[in-house]
Amino acid sequence: MKFLIFTLVVIFLTHFFEHSDAEIEGFTTDLISHDSPRSPFYNASETKYQRLQKAFHRSILRGNHFSAMMASPNDIQSNVMPGRLEYLMNISLGTPPVPMLGIADTGSDLIWRQCRPCDNCYEQDEPLFDPETSKTYKILACDNEFCGDLGQKGNCGDDNACIYYYSYGKGDRFTMGYLSSDTLTIGSTEGDPVSFPGVAFGCAHRTGGTYPEKHVGLIGLGGGALSLVKQLDSPVGGLFSYCLIPLSSDSTASSKINFGRNGVVSGSGTVSTPLIRGTPDTMYFLKLEGMSVGSTRVEFNGFSAREEGNNILIDSGTTITFLPPDMYSEVESALATAISGQPTSDPNGNFRLCYSGGNNLQIPTITVHFTGADVQLSPLNTFIQAQEDLFCFTMIPSSDFFIFGNLAQVNFLVGYDLNNNMVSFKPTDCTKQ
Repeated sequence: MKFLIFTLVVIFLTHFFEHSDAEIEGFTTDLISHDSPRSPFYNASETKYQRLQKAFHRSILRGNHFSAMMASPNDIQSNVMPGRLEYLMNISLGTPPVPMLGIADTGSDLIWRQCRPCDNCYEQDEPLFDPETSKTYKILACDNEFCGDLGQKGNCGDDNACIYYYSYGKGDRFTMGYLSSDTLTIGSTEGDPVSFPGVAFGCAHRTGGTYPEKHVGLIGLGGGALSLVKQLDSPVGGLFSYCLIPLSSDSTASSKINFGRNGVVSGSGTVSTPLIRGTPDTMYFLKLEGMSVGSTRVEFNGFSAREEGNNILIDSGTTITFLPPDMYSEVESALATAISGQPTSDPNGNFRLCYSGGNNLQIPTITVHFTGADVQLSPLNTFIQAQEDLFCFTMIPSSDFFIFGNLAQVNFLVGYDLNNNMVSFKPTDCTKQ
């Protein structure tokens, strides 16, 4: 009898630990580029150069909104404008699960989508989410911890229901409704979908302003308490990473986002730098110490770092990189000296340093010096073919806000460890992930 009990205990413990390992093993899903043929925003009638110009324009608008957000971090109207982002992600909400192709944004926190009934809502191609059809849906009470995380963007409505209100840009776009919870399901590239019960999200019953009809909702991946990665902190351990393929890639491959153990970035070539939390805590900041063009080093010389020591935002939703004007001028000068070619102007006015005859250009490696981490950028990260015979440096000057954009992160596995506050970079062919 004792042997039987012992055997049953061993079987139970073996099953328990195997199940626990499986739960924290991690999972991976696709990040779909805004301009990929898989995206609902894809316009087959546009040339790749027209799509690139629109991406550059979105970056400049996004940079302007980040600047305004930092100028008034506690302003109820200081969120970054949705619909101008670069990557999409498939999730599902409810039981049974209802699919949602949402905008994935490391510069936002709240997950939200339009719900029935919806007054004065923008038209969307996908059906509205109907809370009454979900067995696991519930409206969160005003004393719920997540309601408290809304701060000024939350209010207490009738029947003790938590109401959220997010306004974007200058307040011409907004979303409001009940802060709710439901089961969230994410498809995995490696097997069955993974589900997480009780995830808080905004069930929008009213929206204002103009949104693209393809826009279904937002999936916040920022550092605030309501973001997807923070809400999944327990099962995924605060770990996520992404691997972005080149914008010009003709491959059928897709960029990837990894969670949990799949999100660990380690091994040969990996470098890591402290992740610095700013105000608001949504955004991810690093400390940029300088950049080298070949062997010529240029020190960071923008405004003095904030108290935490952060001076540049790392952002997957911004295409180009923004540098302080004086620093940019020195980097541009070093590049112009190193590249044997005649600079030409960008007819669209997006970039300051461009060349023709890109196939013959000898472009030096640019090393980005973060605290404790030297990230070497290849020409793929620093120059882009903006037109048929126009190759431009993908960094521009900015007076008051600095961003390490996604072109600089292409073909790197970029990992975030939110519990240990570190960001890691590992050179990777992302088309093979």
